[in-house]
Amino acid sequence: MTDLSLPLTAKAWSLDEVEALYALPFNDLLFQAQTVHRQHFDPNSVQLSTLLSIKTGGCSEDCGYCSQSARHDTGLERGKLLDVPAVVEAAQAAKEAGATRFCMGAAWRGPKDKDIGAVAEMVREVKALGMETCVTLGLLKPGQAEQLKDAGLDYYNHNLDTAAEFYGQVITTHSHNDRLDTLAQVRDAGIHVCCGGIIGMGESRRIRAGLVMELANLNPQPESVPINRLVKVLGTPLAQGEDLDPFEFVRTVAVARITLPASHVRLSAGRQELGEAVQALCFLAGANSIFCGDRLLTTRNPEADADRALFSKLGLHGEPVQGRRCAG
Repeated sequence: MTDLSLPLTAKAWSLDEVEALYALPFNDLLFQAQTVHRQHFDPNSVQLSTLLSIKTGGCSEDCGYCSQSARHDTGLERGKLLDVPAVVEAAQAAKEAGATRFCMGAAWRGPKDKDIGAVAEMVREVKALGMETCVTLGLLKPGQAEQLKDAGLDYYNHNLDTAAEFYGQVITTHSHNDRLDTLAQVRDAGIHVCCGGIIGMGESRRIRAGLVMELANLNPQPESVPINRLVKVLGTPLAQGEDLDPFEFVRTVAVARITLPASHVRLSAGRQELGEAVQALCFLAGANSIFCGDRLLTTRNPEADADRALFSKLGLHGEPVQGRRCAG
């Protein structure tokens, strides 16, 4: 057994190589992905995370998909930062429901120094419950990652969202390089990285391949890779686009599994709309993490009872805290 905190030496992927994986016959692609998955993980184990919005709405950024941007009229009310007892209560409930990791998200461009202290206290209290901790707070300033590490933070989530060449069509108020800078700060502080993206925003398959390539070529690779399917929120610029073909979503999960063999690949936003059959294909394609709980920040997520029923049908089970991967 090998500790997941020890990154593997990974090959450098080219865009053409990743795109070629996408183009494989569907059965061949899933067979290859499942083979890789079984080399690194228990094939029937799924890591369960719960995501809580600790500060909702009013974000200054213009991310075209986001219900929480102050620039979009989505009807979402702006909220204040939750107090620590409320967060701990939510974390305890998540633990009792089977989650092993508790993720806290705040709608900021990035946290102010005064906010870091409050979030650090949340991290300490959630850690005391015996759970893994994750936060997503936007862009970090120098020294902030170290403060979070000192509080015991396990993971920092900061997605690339999409490939560099498509990024400006989705977000203009901060750059792709700004995101890479925050990821570097997180790594330098010794915090695990949770980094993925969103598909179905009108991008081509080659753009999707470019996103996966960028994630796979991060050194070291992210320990967790959320794959989000765009949730179309009325009032956002991306609300009117065409729906992504569900088989293309499954292909993306499979390609992520092959190119990021030791990472947890997480079904994230948009899982509510996939239905049981497509989710089952995603697990076959190598997804081994989900967000559980009925909300993902501001959007719907399958109810806990629905997830338990699906796991029972598929013979899946939750992964314990500090999950390890199989040697082979």
